Amino acid sequence: MRVFLELGWFFKERKKQYIVGIIMLMFVAFLQLMPPKIIGYVVDEVRLNTLTMESLGKWLLLLAGTAIGMYILRYYWRMMIFGSAITLARLLRAKLFHHFTRMAPQFYQKRRVGDLMAHATNDLQAVQQTAGAGVLTLVDSITTGGFVIAAMAITINWKLTLIALLPMPLMAYLTSYYGKLLHNRFHFAQEAFSDLNDKAQESISGIKVIKTFGQEKEDVEDFVRLSQEVVDKNVHVAKVDSLFDPTISAIVGVSFFLSIVFGARFILAGEMTIGDLVAFTAYLGLLVWPMLAFGWLFNIVERGRASYDRIRSLLAEPEDVNEKEGAIDVAANGDVKVAIQSFQFPGDERKALHDVHFQVKKGETLGIVGKTGSGKTALLKLLLREFDGFDGTILYGDYPIQQYKKKRLREAIGYVPQEHFLFSTSVAGNIAFANPEASQSDVERAAKIAYIHEDILHFTHGYETVVGERGVSLSGGQKQRISIARALLMNPELLILDDSLSAVDAKTEEAILESLKANRQDATTIITAHRLSAIQHAHQIIVLQEGTIVEKGSHEELMSLKGIYYDMYQLQQLEALVEQGGEV
Repeated sequence: MRVFLELGWFFKERKKQYIVGIIMLMFVAFLQLMPPKIIGYVVDEVRLNTLTMESLGKWLLLLAGTAIGMYILRYYWRMMIFGSAITLARLLRAKLFHHFTRMAPQFYQKRRVGDLMAHATNDLQAVQQTAGAGVLTLVDSITTGGFVIAAMAITINWKLTLIALLPMPLMAYLTSYYGKLLHNRFHFAQEAFSDLNDKAQESISGIKVIKTFGQEKEDVEDFVRLSQEVVDKNVHVAKVDSLFDPTISAIVGVSFFLSIVFGARFILAGEMTIGDLVAFTAYLGLLVWPMLAFGWLFNIVERGRASYDRIRSLLAEPEDVNEKEGAIDVAANGDVKVAIQSFQFPGDERKALHDVHFQVKKGETLGIVGKTGSGKTALLKLLLREFDGFDGTILYGDYPIQQYKKKRLREAIGYVPQEHFLFSTSVAGNIAFANPEASQSDVERAAKIAYIHEDILHFTHGYETVVGERGVSLSGGQKQRISIARALLMNPELLILDDSLSAVDAKTEEAILESLKANRQDATTIITAHRLSAIQHAHQIIVLQEGTIVEKGSHEELMSLKGIYYDMYQLQQLEALVEQGGEV
């Protein structure tokens, strides 16, 4: 029952609702005692031949009043207890989602999407059951069982009550043992469901790749295998779960047998009447539900505890990038000065960056080039403050980026990543993502700067065309340009393009760069690229190799050095010539 203590914070918040609901449950449990006693009185009146229409009407009226009272009370306790359980699920779901939005990218590198979805669905449902049906069964089994046993002992025969309860300690031991088994097995079942959830999400997202490589059969087989694992682990849970009812029913059956045998002897001895024995067996029938509920309680609680442990471990994951106390609540603005002595990704012993020093003045454009793995994206991640653990400083204006509120820092930066993510909404909705209140003219202006406006006009419904999940209906170049338009709509002080022109042709690239140059004269731009034509116009270019700057200067200066940049440029010129059918 530890999970009830762990959920104590919520029960305190909703104590009024739970107290009212529990009191109503107790009244229902008390009213349930009336029908067996009334039946016992009627049986005795029949036996003594004293039953009249008047007395029968009185008993029937009392039964009807009891039924109506139980109906009303049951309606309202459900509102109080089950309503509170739904509120708990909503609170935990909001906590989880808020936690997800605050976590750094490395959190999502360690956690699979399907697993996170399972936490927000199956696990939350199990916890909701604990706070709803779990509380119900706990209170109902105790109160109903207590009232029934008290009625049996006080109003009928205490000796027969003790005899009937003799098998109950065995039931308590067995249900406790089953509960421990259930907890362990349900934990594995939830993990298997997470794997299946992740597989389904991954297969649907990567269906194009699967079809392209003709791996449909293998993917289906893999899904079937994971699905079978879920079945097998849930069957393991069901095997334990199925032990509760037969065990309880067998023990209650023994209690019935003892009650009838010893009850008959008490009747013969004159200690009880036949009506008392009928009432006693009716009460014993009422005792079946609390006993079954007690077994069901173990089932619900152990499932809830396993799921709540999984949710808590997820919420306990610390933020890798914390907001400093007394952070500056102003928009970042000014020159960007980078002085990084060393940086390595968490869990990686190799240095991703070392001895990186440069400055970008406000309004300038910086180009960053280098081979794959040279540290370009790592540098941008530090500028965006996706990681904090590095030796050195990054100043934006007069302050280190760590001193700004995270929201204010990121409001000043428009970022277009290598992997363009579009939401399953309209083109206009994707462009206006960071500013939903933007006017249509603002959206179109950003699209024109990104050189995507004309393409959008040719879509089926123009700006209202729904692009599908992850922009599945668009080409790579169109997705890139919509992503650029989305960043431009923010009118950011610093625009970062992380190899964001790789999927457009040379003519379109040139048009976009000219448009950016004309519309962002007083704003800073950082561009990383493999294609040097994207950064030739930059005020300053840095060449990264193995995490450090090996060359720095303008295009002309770097060409005059005849070093790495020069070799890269000559090679790309040669490739372009060959592609055009020229000869060396």
